[in-house]
Amino acid sequence: MPLIKVQTSKASPEKSAVEGMLKTLSAKLAQHLGKPESYVMTAFESDIPMTFGGTSDPVCYVEIKSIGTMNPGQTKAMSKDFCQEIENQLGVSANRTYIEFADAKGSMWGWNSSTF
Repeated sequence: MPLIKVQTSKASPEKSAVEGMLKTLSAKLAQHLGKPESYVMTAFESDIPMTFGGTSDPVCYVEIKSIGTMNPGQTKAMSKDFCQEIENQLGVSANRTYIEFADAKGSMWGWNSSTF
């Protein structure tokens, strides 16, 4: 059930560029976590009024959630990889991107009329 959700103050790129970015993020998240990509969900929201450091310059907030435990080595590698990908795809500087990593209990995540 890994999830990666990207929220940004930037205007949305073309639909095909967003789809390409989400597919790339999906594959990378599955690889980083060692989980099947068939369970990975991605989401993208743009044009959100946001500030960072007191300015409204382009900013990005990313949520990464997964059942189980992400270790510090994984989160550090994911931070580097996803910040770089977002900077390449959206033009938001890594120093204006926050990433929140959250471990979830299987019983707290629903899917297919049940829980994990």
